[in-house]
Amino acid sequence: MGKLIEIRWHGRAGQGVVTAGELLAEAAMQEGKYFQAFPDYGPERMGAPIKSYTRISDEPIEVHHQILHPDVIVVVNPNLIGMVDLTEGLKEDGIAIVNTPDSPEEVRKKLGLKGGKVATLDATRIAMDTLGRDIPSTLMLGAVAKVTGLVSLDSVLHCTKERLGEKLRAEVVEANLTALKRAYEEVKEG
Repeated sequence: MGKLIEIRWHGRAGQGVVTAGELLAEAAMQEGKYFQAFPDYGPERMGAPIKSYTRISDEPIEVHHQILHPDVIVVVNPNLIGMVDLTEGLKEDGIAIVNTPDSPEEVRKKLGLKGGKVATLDATRIAMDTLGRDIPSTLMLGAVAKVTGLVSLDSVLHCTKERLGEKLRAEVVEANLTALKRAYEEVKEG
């Protein structure tokens, strides 16, 4: 990696966007990398659009502010497309990872992206199939791991198991790990 990678997460309050960013940072820490993970809170209410940020680097991170020019955007709630400028500041060679059943080509058109990479994952469907609930945020970690290579799937699985194991039954934790593995395998890049 060598350089600082900045990721901006987009979702709705209550969807676990902040937790997903923190889990990515914990996976990076497990691999000996430096990290930051923090939310962008304001007067949000449940269901309001929110942002969360994650920075990962092989070297200490000196900056401490919102991410204005991300290398990667992760869109957890696809109904934000057209409502919020999701690609604002995205670097020309940036990566957009979107929770949607649409193809990367369709999402590229919707977002108006000319360069970079677009990846899609129907995390909502996987969550419903595997967990019985529409909680796609954590599953997007599988897509981030696969598309960016910033962290390994094993690190994401380990951190997720530790975090969820503190508050959920073993079978629920295992269902989440199964869903994460599916997300890693089913993400489509274009």
